[in-house]
Amino acid sequence: MRSYDLLCRRMAEELDAVVISVDYRLAPDARFPEQYNDALGACKHILKAEVLALFSVDPERVAVSGDSAGGNLAAAVAQQLAVDTSVSVRLKAQALVYPVLQALDFNTPSYQQNGNVPILYRPLMAHFWLEYLDGDHSLVPSLLANSHMALGQNQEAEEARVKVNWTRLLPPAFHKHYKPVVPWRGTPHLLDQMPGLLDVRAAPLLAEGAVLKKVPPTYILTCEHDVLRDDGLMYGRRLEEAGVAVTTDHYEDGFHGCMVFAFWPVCFSVGRRSLRNYIDWLEQNL
Repeated sequence: MRSYDLLCRRMAEELDAVVISVDYRLAPDARFPEQYNDALGACKHILKAEVLALFSVDPERVAVSGDSAGGNLAAAVAQQLAVDTSVSVRLKAQALVYPVLQALDFNTPSYQQNGNVPILYRPLMAHFWLEYLDGDHSLVPSLLANSHMALGQNQEAEEARVKVNWTRLLPPAFHKHYKPVVPWRGTPHLLDQMPGLLDVRAAPLLAEGAVLKKVPPTYILTCEHDVLRDDGLMYGRRLEEAGVAVTTDHYEDGFHGCMVFAFWPVCFSVGRRSLRNYIDWLEQNL
């Protein structure tokens, strides 16, 4: 956690802000939706007037942020807070750093391109999702083959497919030579076994446009050499289509987790640059 501690300290100093890092529970001790519930519960508590006053937080300058799985939780929480009428304080911004946002298509161009690129290998992502959603790890090959999204599924699955259609949502430059993987026949009842695959609390990319249009201005950092690159790019496109102001910060030399390599003793140029731009965006939008 040293790199995250250093990151939070840097943010607090440069933004003159209170930074609260949520210690949500982890699998296998907790499964979805417990991590989501932890993050949402923490945010709703923090947004109470008396708690904001206790920490001298300006209620007009509150944002949510996270990287990777934390980016997933940040996006899901931002969506829920945007439609929760019991919360009087509204988020001013959200910043998502190489977020994981869906588990329906493990064959987007970035998954196909970077499947064997450290540190986040394609099969590892399937294992992580199964761990999170309490699925059987023998289903890894089925997920990697997109068998859970074969043609002829139920109406909910067909509607979800549209929201992860990278042939429409990704800029043409990111299509490259890759083709969609949509099996004719899939693994029966896989979606029934793991309903979380279609749950927006686990997969924020699947949210309805009516919800997306209510989320705050958004920063999304993506990296070329990352299986999750297209998750972030597709989410940015869907938010823009809903009328949300989106800043996409893409790094051609970036890889998953690169921002934590902004600190000694292991420093990379892309780590320092991504951290600098991330903090600058927050400073300008808080």
